[in-house]
Amino acid sequence: MNEPAKTVADGVAEREARPLSLSDRVRSLRLPERPARSGPGNVWLPWTLCAVFAVIAIALAVKAFSPAPVDAGKKDDLAQPGPKTSGTAAATPGKALGPSSDVALESKGYIIPVHQIQVSPKVSGMVLELFIEEDMRVKEGDILAKVETTEYQADHDRALGMTKSAKHRWQELWKYRDDEIKQAKAELEDTKAQRDHLYLEWKRNASLKNTKAVSASEYDSAESAYKSMEFRLQRLQLAYELLVKGPRDERIASAKADWEQAEADLMKAKWRLDNCTVRAPVSGTILKKRAEKGNMVNPAAFSNGLSASLCDMADLSDMEVELSIAERDIGKIFVEQKCKIRAEAFPERIYEGIVTRILPIADRAKGAVPVRVKIFIPREEEGQFLRPEMGALVTFFNKK
Repeated sequence: MNEPAKTVADGVAEREARPLSLSDRVRSLRLPERPARSGPGNVWLPWTLCAVFAVIAIALAVKAFSPAPVDAGKKDDLAQPGPKTSGTAAATPGKALGPSSDVALESKGYIIPVHQIQVSPKVSGMVLELFIEEDMRVKEGDILAKVETTEYQADHDRALGMTKSAKHRWQELWKYRDDEIKQAKAELEDTKAQRDHLYLEWKRNASLKNTKAVSASEYDSAESAYKSMEFRLQRLQLAYELLVKGPRDERIASAKADWEQAEADLMKAKWRLDNCTVRAPVSGTILKKRAEKGNMVNPAAFSNGLSASLCDMADLSDMEVELSIAERDIGKIFVEQKCKIRAEAFPERIYEGIVTRILPIADRAKGAVPVRVKIFIPREEEGQFLRPEMGALVTFFNKK
């Protein structure tokens, strides 16, 4: 038997009675689709939007690449040239350094003082006072430090006393010789008078002896006194003659040599005492301080824990560039060749220079020849820009 056909109402009732799945719920939440419009407006809308976007992009590109406007104040600043400095020029290639055809070579080197001095006391001792600091400008003869003087002062006083003693011993041999001769002559004449008197008395006693007017003892005493005075007279006569002749030349020369030796010892002791005050040997700038107050310094000490020097100093207005020119380029360098020097720290400052020395020996390890270039530094710029051990670029020109 056939089942009766289901009506639409039966289907709807059956779906409502059945529970809804997840996909059915999602479909029920969708909006109903709108029917597509037909007409010319639906075709031109995308092209219109593209054209608008293109116009906007072109306008932004023109604005980005156009030059920024400069106000009046900035224009005046740009129009005015920068301040000029003595001994320098603008570091513009082709203008400051000359045409490229005039340049023979460019090389890098390092700035060094022409004369760098290591100041050391000439005597050893403890530093009692120190008057220096780095970058201090000193003049020749200025006091840099003072070393303890106790030992050197005692040596000086001892040498001074020995000198005076030796001088007096030398002067004793000849200075009062005339007075001594007069004294010896007077004593000789007195002895002669006494001798003559004793002679007369002896002769008288001899004549009275025959008459037995005097005893034998009185005669013997008179004879003995006379002969004794005669011997004394001879001795004084020899002494007088020696005084007239003067002392022996050897004694005088020996005494004078002793005095000169004592004077030399005194001079050396005074030299040591004076050098306890350390003075600047030249005018220049203190580069490095190597000792402090209370340190022991010894000019002969290098590896025994003592300081051998007080400081390093140099004249910073007298400097040069030390370069190592490759052997293949040394033919381009000659003495008195003009140069331009630029320090790496101050590339905008250019200094004149000249080749002063090409050293006679090459460096085998570098395959180069050492060259020195003198820098002409204005006195007012001493120590301001160029300093030792700075790197510098040197441009060598073909002509002198």
